[in-house]
Amino acid sequence: MKKNKGLFFGLLLGMAVTAAGCGHKEGENIKAGFEAVELSDYKGALQCFEQAIVSGEDLELSYRGCGITYLGMADYENSITAFEKALDNGGIFAGDLERDINFYMATALYKNGQPGEAAKLLDAIIESDKKNADAYFLRGSILIEEADYEGGIYNFEQAIANTTDSHGMKIDIYEVLAGNGYEEKGREYLTRMLDEEKNLSDYEQGVVYFYLEDYDNARNHLEVAKQSAKKEKGEIVYMLGRTYEQLGDSNYAGVLYSEYLGEAPEDALIYNQLGLCKLASGNYNEAIHAFEDALALEDASMAQTLRYNQIVAYERAGDFAKAKSLMNAYLSSYPDDEAAQREAIFLSTR
Repeated sequence: MKKNKGLFFGLLLGMAVTAAGCGHKEGENIKAGFEAVELSDYKGALQCFEQAIVSGEDLELSYRGCGITYLGMADYENSITAFEKALDNGGIFAGDLERDINFYMATALYKNGQPGEAAKLLDAIIESDKKNADAYFLRGSILIEEADYEGGIYNFEQAIANTTDSHGMKIDIYEVLAGNGYEEKGREYLTRMLDEEKNLSDYEQGVVYFYLEDYDNARNHLEVAKQSAKKEKGEIVYMLGRTYEQLGDSNYAGVLYSEYLGEAPEDALIYNQLGLCKLASGNYNEAIHAFEDALALEDASMAQTLRYNQIVAYERAGDFAKAKSLMNAYLSSYPDDEAAQREAIFLSTR
């Protein structure tokens, strides 16, 4: 089973609208495009940005929008190309907008398996903006994945020192460290948050307690956060449901996910978590249904995760023929997935 990774990169997409202006005039199609990005309607967003290009709206912003949209769709090659076109249509002198575009392009390069090229861009960004917290964070992430622990930690500390959201940054840093074998170091950041910082929100406290495996406290704070949530409710439901799963109450976690999907039926991440929850409780047909409902949303950023989990669900349900067929298609799309290769060998014996 796979859970979706890279939540930081999802947060990057949420930054897109706030940084879009930078002294440039947004046309009607550009505005509509970024509104669609906020709703994860990437097909609609791409249509808006392409229409903006045809209509002669600001080309730098239009191509930037295309790049961000392709990034959300996990189409990194087209994302990189769009960002290059955005820079080609920029001014003679590089400014905040150009740094912003280069940062998104570095993200696309990193996700496209080109960490060296991404690092070069990040070096240039930091050279021109010594306080760019996001660039420090991404450079730290690359170094950690390349086993340069000291370099990664140095960049993370610089990211914390220069960000306006140290709480969110420390949680992001924990996720990177934990995902690369440095969970104990990551927990130090979380423990420091609880010990030293007094203005944590209930959501932030809930997330910290969850990662520290104090699930009772996590539930209590996340329940308060859920009651007062006016936006970003999906993130709260995601963490609260996972907390109930860890507390052994998968049934209630499933209720939380299902209720939220009644309000926000376009959330593929929650559908995936609902499917995982159903798998854990032995409701394999319901898990299949959840994964297939999510796949129907065509959220490219979740596609690989959902397709793999769909295979597992069919296997658990005893439909090995369907699982084998889906696995063959999966490996044609993701031939380097070693876990899937092992699973395919197991399926071949059934």
